[in-house]
Amino acid sequence: QVQLVESGGGLVQAGGSLRLSCAASGRTFTDYAMGWFRQAPGKEREFVAAISRGGSMTDYADSVKGRFTISRDNAKNMIYLQMNSLKPEDTANYYCAAEKDVIKIATFPEGVPYWGKGTLVTVSP
Repeated sequence: QVQLVESGGGLVQAGGSLRLSCAASGRTFTDYAMGWFRQAPGKEREFVAAISRGGSMTDYADSVKGRFTISRDNAKNMIYLQMNSLKPEDTANYYCAAEKDVIKIATFPEGVPYWGKGTLVTVSP
């Protein structure tokens, strides 16, 4: 089992920044690629970003490219999502996820085995 706990959500004005964190525990952290997803009220969950086990490979949804940056600190068992130039449409619950295959995070999220409970990001106009 992998336990994931997100933090860092909150209320921010459009154009502002937030950094989300996800603390992992349980299995060996470097065995897993990690990702962020989000789900807005009344909408389906969507992929945001992913990072490979060693951190050398990253992938982003088109909607956040150039504004969001995913990173990980394997010594601390942490991943982060730096969100800049936030827009009201970024408002959502943001979830951390763990999966051994980084490709599957974006292409087959239904198969991702481990999820956090989420942290709410609200961007006001």
